[in-house]
Amino acid sequence: MKPITANLPCPLWRRLIALVYDLLIVVAIVMVVGLACQLATGGRLIETGAHAVIPLWYQVLQAVVVAAYFIASWRRGGQTLGMRPWRIRVSRDDGGTISLMQAAIRVLVAAAPLLLLALEPAIGLRATLWTVLGAWALWFAVALFDTRRRALHDLAADTELRRMD
Repeated sequence: MKPITANLPCPLWRRLIALVYDLLIVVAIVMVVGLACQLATGGRLIETGAHAVIPLWYQVLQAVVVAAYFIASWRRGGQTLGMRPWRIRVSRDDGGTISLMQAAIRVLVAAAPLLLLALEPAIGLRATLWTVLGAWALWFAVALFDTRRRALHDLAADTELRRMD
């Protein structure tokens, strides 16, 4: 017999804690890719001087690798490593595994506030980081008002996070 809480919408606090866990995984992934790229370029990956210059290909590579982690995790079992200890799973409305298109939409919409980093030359680093953080807060604040606790990227991809207690 399934517990009463099985497949209930995931509360916002639980998904944010799982996101912190995933942030640690993402940092590790970025570090490994960065090390591989530094070794491949003989330590000349990032040019420093008055202003650091990070090659566009490297930024795209990092984005693709991080996106692949999330998409592969959601497509295979519906959970990232950060979601597992908190027993939450991303799924379609009927509880099934999300499609590749849904996973791609979900990751693109979730990452969209990162586009605000382009504001850095105009408004400065501190203001830019606060702007990105504010945008993400709005992305997740939507879950406080949705009956199924879906954030903006869940609404866009027609997915939801469910508890597996």
